[in-house]
Formats: sequence, C-alpha cells, structure tokens
Amino acid sequence: MKVKKKPMRTCVITKEKCEKKDLLRIVRTPEGQVMVDPTGKANGRGVYLKKSVEVVNKAKTSKALEKILEVPILNDVYEEAVKLCEE
Repeated sequence: MKVKKKPMRTCVITKEKCEKKDLLRIVRTPEGQVMVDPTGKANGRGVYLKKSVEVVNKAKTSKALEKILEVPILNDVYEEAVKLCEE
C-alpha cells in the first residue's frame, strides 16, 4: 500500500518546516484584502506562520507579513491569528 505524503510548509518567521496542519495561513486575496485562512484553500498569495502566539506577535512587531504580502495589515488579522493559536 502506498504511503501518503504529508504536506510540508515553511514558517516565514522561524523558517521551520512543519506539517501544514500545524501552521496558520495568512492570505492576500486578488482584491488586496488580507485575512486568516483556516481552510488553507482560499484564493490568493499565502504565507504560513507556526501556530504559536509568540510567532504571531513576532510577525506583528517585525512587520514581516507586510513586507512579504506587500500590503498593510490590520490588527484584526493578528488578533484572529492569536485566537486560532489559542484554540
């Protein structure tokens, strides 16, 4: 029987390779809106963050996501990401 591969992605903050289920996806839609994508399938440019409050806070202070996605990011996006990390 064939073994199914687990999708691996890299966190843009820690540069750590993790399984996709252990990461949060932040996506910039074609309209320029930034949102947290819990399904991992939303259309647009996506970046991955490790599911950790510390990593989300580091992304907020360093403005790394703004540089990568090339749009300003509202605090609501970071707050939603923190809530998903705490679940």
